[in-house]
Amino acid sequence: MKRMEIQPEAVELAKKFTVSDPQLGFGKYMAPIMVQSWYKEGVWSTPKLMPYAMISLDPCAKVLHYAQEIFEGMKAYRHPMGDINLFRPELNARRFNFSARRMAMPEFPEEMFIESVATLSAYSHQIVPKRLGESLYIRPFMIATEKGLGIKPAKEFLFCAVASPSGNYFVNPNVRVYIERDEVRAATGGIGAAKAGGNYAASLSSYARTLHEDCDQTLWLDSKDRKYVEEMSGMNFFAVVKGELITPPISDSILDGITRRSLIELARSKGLTVKEERINIDYLLEHIKKNECTEAFICGTASVLVPVASFKLKSGEIFNVSEPNGKISIALKEELTQIQGGRLDAPQGWLYKVPKIDF
Repeated sequence: MKRMEIQPEAVELAKKFTVSDPQLGFGKYMAPIMVQSWYKEGVWSTPKLMPYAMISLDPCAKVLHYAQEIFEGMKAYRHPMGDINLFRPELNARRFNFSARRMAMPEFPEEMFIESVATLSAYSHQIVPKRLGESLYIRPFMIATEKGLGIKPAKEFLFCAVASPSGNYFVNPNVRVYIERDEVRAATGGIGAAKAGGNYAASLSSYARTLHEDCDQTLWLDSKDRKYVEEMSGMNFFAVVKGELITPPISDSILDGITRRSLIELARSKGLTVKEERINIDYLLEHIKKNECTEAFICGTASVLVPVASFKLKSGEIFNVSEPNGKISIALKEELTQIQGGRLDAPQGWLYKVPKIDF
């Protein structure tokens, strides 16, 4: 932890904090510590592990008016021998900086990013869940703190990372999906590939409609033709058609998911055919009707992999997937979960062991 400032108050809070609720939920409980670093005059301050606390902002901070904000989602896992491991954190660091560049924000040094989340995980080790499939969810984020109402990139920023011991993101084991044909989440040339809060805000009105339709997730289509599958509001999409795994290719309107990338690598290592190609929604629904699309699932850091049970149109027509818990999705989820939880050997470089801290 050579580049970190560790506040004694944070250590004392971390020592005493426990979570006894067996139903962790997602983001329900927050670790009592966090990491902060400030950017001023072109330089990041030394990251500081400190007590979890409110953030004080000027009412004219640019994040509040022009949404200059990005974030990441990542996890730390407790392995059977008790050690804590991060899953592919360098990919989160690189995507964080990709998002920063797109949003006219300063990059946060990759080594500093990884050390910040590793330190947060190390001092939270006693609340990292033990059960397979549970984890310490970590949310690094950056906001523009410079005050001023002029529409121009800020010059002052705050990097922060918080953590939450978490269980399953979804209550239902299989999700029902509403196909959004009217609104658009992200357009070509926009910020859809950046992990910025505005992308998620743009999905919320449709999500309210999705819930009204008794569905769990919204499936977004492309902004130009409104017929090609892109992603969910916060997860990537896969379908199994005639035994082949198909997923939309990464573009500037689709987030480059780390879980997505990992599942593709695992599938190919198992000899499965994986195609990264555009999926016409009518083609997909027709193949579901014919039982030629036998499985579909969504994936992301928070959800890992969740099967899709059905798709619903605005007209009310429902298309049920014949094998929502099919052998391909089950095998991929089990292997990825076992790797993350330390029950299976991980491919080279997939795990980052968090240094052990003795309080």
